[in-house]
Amino acid sequence: MKIIVAISGASGAGLGLKFLRALPSDTTKHLILSDHAQIVLEKEEQCHLHQNNEIWASVASGSYGADAMIITPCSMNTLAKIACGIADNLITRAAAVMIKENKTLILAPREIPFSPIALENMLKLSRLGVIIAPPALAYYGEQTTLEAMENFMIGKWMDLMKLDNTLYPRWSGE
Repeated sequence: MKIIVAISGASGAGLGLKFLRALPSDTTKHLILSDHAQIVLEKEEQCHLHQNNEIWASVASGSYGADAMIITPCSMNTLAKIACGIADNLITRAAAVMIKENKTLILAPREIPFSPIALENMLKLSRLGVIIAPPALAYYGEQTTLEAMENFMIGKWMDLMKLDNTLYPRWSGE
């Protein structure tokens, strides 16, 4: 499976890196960093690192065949650009390709509270098939550490991509 992980904005960027690290080893991973999210080195993350201005990169083309993409965290600026069809950098271009190709695109907006404009943009994207999945906690799993809370969110995002994982306890109804 080919997965694109994009990190826009600086706040919460570590969660995007943790998601990247949690992907199965047989996954082809691509990492796109915005100018404000330059946190990782290509060799440390074992993925193809793309600069956000590389709009010629493989992931900018529908013929590359990426299976899914997640933008975590997703800034309101990036979300608005995607909602308006502005593809002026590699993150927004790759997202536009995912929408065009009807592939899984997950946005994890990080700013709260959401403004009416942001909510309208999320609704518009949701109606286009984009999955809006903010990093929200669950209280039924009895997560007691930050790592357990992050594992829950990452596990839920992996579920949305249909990737098997055991990062969080499943609801048993008991």
